[in-house]
Amino acid sequence: MAPERLPHKGRLLAVLLMGPLMAQADATIANVATPSIRDELGASGAALELVVGGYMIAFAVLLITGARLGQSHGYRRIFIAGVATFTLASVACGLAPTPGLLVAARVVQGAGAALMFPQTLTGIQLAFEGAERARAIGLYAIALSCGAVAGQILGGGLISLDLLGAGWRTIFLVNAPIGAAVVIAALRHLPADEQRAVRGVDVPGVVALSAAIVLVVAPLVLGRTEGWPAWTWISLAASLPALAAFVAIERRVARRGGAPLMNLGAIARPAVSWSLVALLLATGTYYALLFTLAQYLQRGLGRGPFVSGLTLVPWVAAFGVAGQVVRRLPDRARPLVPAVGCALLAAAYIAISIAVFGGRHGEALLLVVLAAGGLGLGLQFSSLIAHVSNAVPPRYAPDISGVSTTLMQLGGTLGVAAFGTLYFDLAGDGASHAFAVVAAALATAAMLAAAAAYRSTFSERPKW
Repeated sequence: MAPERLPHKGRLLAVLLMGPLMAQADATIANVATPSIRDELGASGAALELVVGGYMIAFAVLLITGARLGQSHGYRRIFIAGVATFTLASVACGLAPTPGLLVAARVVQGAGAALMFPQTLTGIQLAFEGAERARAIGLYAIALSCGAVAGQILGGGLISLDLLGAGWRTIFLVNAPIGAAVVIAALRHLPADEQRAVRGVDVPGVVALSAAIVLVVAPLVLGRTEGWPAWTWISLAASLPALAAFVAIERRVARRGGAPLMNLGAIARPAVSWSLVALLLATGTYYALLFTLAQYLQRGLGRGPFVSGLTLVPWVAAFGVAGQVVRRLPDRARPLVPAVGCALLAAAYIAISIAVFGGRHGEALLLVVLAAGGLGLGLQFSSLIAHVSNAVPPRYAPDISGVSTTLMQLGGTLGVAAFGTLYFDLAGDGASHAFAVVAAALATAAMLAAAAAYRSTFSERPKW
């Protein structure tokens, strides 16, 4: 359906944004519940890791497949299927009587999130153009950031309230009314999918890509707490030939005139590929900050999870403001925004590493520099997503949506694994020292993201 014929664009966007909001919230919400789950269900350490990690693994593995299913079957249909799956799995999580069933339900919940999540960016690219698209992407950025922080705040709040004596189960059961409302709203406000000949899914591509992502994500999710045993390094090494096999399969499918899972030609364009590198690096620093800041505040300073989540409110607020700033900038200034945003993010990380030694004023100063970091990341994210969306025709929307969301998820997983390990290795010398070193390291990664963003926005515009 052409953009000008789409009804109720505000309602359409509001429905679509619930996908990333719910998916991101449940990526972090279980972290604060693991002690309660251990006490009630007698879960082992490995089971608790899988309560968190099983969701992340399923989510990362199926994002690109979810985007492709949206293209072949219609993004409205797959969005609704994803929300319904996510909601039913959430109920199963809340009612799970054993650790094993809870882990299984979390995996299904992650699969549902992977179905609904990429349809948001696909829907934005198909339904909006020009200034409207820039505004929609700005709100998409807010939903992503709010979801991750809301998971921590909501999780801590619900467990503290202990509604009806349900304890940790309420963090999952709360998704039931929300998910049902989103399904109803989607049926009313998302445009009907166009009639099309449904093409078969590239099953060999799905298998090869899923294997490559599992081989990367599983050791990153589980390796730190397991002490990085040999299997984690073997798995990471095996991911490279698995990825090479996926690329070979996709090229063969394309040569034979089939429908590959991923259009490698679109992804390989400099304007796209460098943007994806920048997104991976910058997003990785954000998730690493979420994790290490929570450790610093809760274990180092003795703050509760609710206070820890509230500390990130300035970051989220500034992140949201950034999207509105970007869409009001003149066209000639926009190519510089992604690199400038990353540079501001790097400066904020340096300031964070200094603020932790600010004594009694340190926490107040931390709030200020967190706002600066949120603004920098928001400038980078909103402008780069708009840039990469405009660099390819609408028919490549599922490719861009699937790959960008997968890489952001991988970046976050890699960031938590690398910088979380660094933090714990240094924490014996003091929480402030460890967090300061991590923040300085995050600044280095942000500067690399700035370089990639600069290459992206000043690459030759693709000629389609």
